Amino acid sequence: MIDLRRLHMLRVLRQQGTVTAAAEALHLTPSAVSHHLRELARELKVPLLEPQGRGVRLTPAGHLLIDHADALLARWEEAQAELESYRAGTTGPLRLAGFTTAISGLIAPAAGRLRHSHPDLQVRVRECETAESMDLLVAGEVDIAVVEPIEDGPPPDDARFEQSPLLEEPHLMLVPADHPLARAASVRLEDAADEDWIVSDPGACDHAQRVRMLCAAAGFSPRIVHAATHWPAIWSLVGNGLGVSLVPRLAEGPAGQAVARMPLSGGNTPTRRILTCVRRGSRRNPLIDLGIRALEEAARDHEPRNDRPRFAA
Repeated sequence: MIDLRRLHMLRVLRQQGTVTAAAEALHLTPSAVSHHLRELARELKVPLLEPQGRGVRLTPAGHLLIDHADALLARWEEAQAELESYRAGTTGPLRLAGFTTAISGLIAPAAGRLRHSHPDLQVRVRECETAESMDLLVAGEVDIAVVEPIEDGPPPDDARFEQSPLLEEPHLMLVPADHPLARAASVRLEDAADEDWIVSDPGACDHAQRVRMLCAAAGFSPRIVHAATHWPAIWSLVGNGLGVSLVPRLAEGPAGQAVARMPLSGGNTPTRRILTCVRRGSRRNPLIDLGIRALEEAARDHEPRNDRPRFAA
């Protein structure tokens, strides 16, 4: 009989790229991971790994096994979900991960609701970017990830994951409260073509790339003058008159900053798509289903409506 844990280790190795990184994700030693994978190859009577520089890579047989491992592990998740359905579904840990604004706008409200409706449920929240959330899902470290589509991210039909739309979030233009644009009912991106722009540091997320792409679609190249790592810093720079920025609706800044969040109009109104992601086969787990329904309830609080300028004094 094949040990499903060893299949899982092989899949994590493929995800992480090295034995050392896979061992860290699995909370094992590299020697233990290597031992289990050698045993798996011996049981199957085919080589699964081959040297590549100082590391290893999957052989063609290893890639073939991975394809079947995704299906086998998905069925195992389904079996666990079926067994879990015999339980009340209101106790035990539920682990959620997501990027910063997803936590503040969606995960934290959902976790708060669950704490009041199911006090015996142990909800655990972890802040991380989408790529890390996917790694944590594969490693079994989290149950639900709230993510956004990213370059080189998994496609919708990835055999490892089930991805479902959660929220289509509009972007808003952030301008100083005394800026002429703050007096309008809505603005277009091209209205800020002559402004200095503030973006998030490229090392933090793809905000700068997104601003450049959206502004290019609106017919101009933004004059990016300032970069910050966190949304509160962007709020402060805008509030002190140093430029404008483009922020997702879920993003919030500190109180006391004189800024206006302006709804965008025109043919290039940008949005951000936010998804829930779970391991394929685990969606029927009652605890995971409970968590996703709480997230969907939190998302309904942010459904599109007729926005008016929002000020923070």
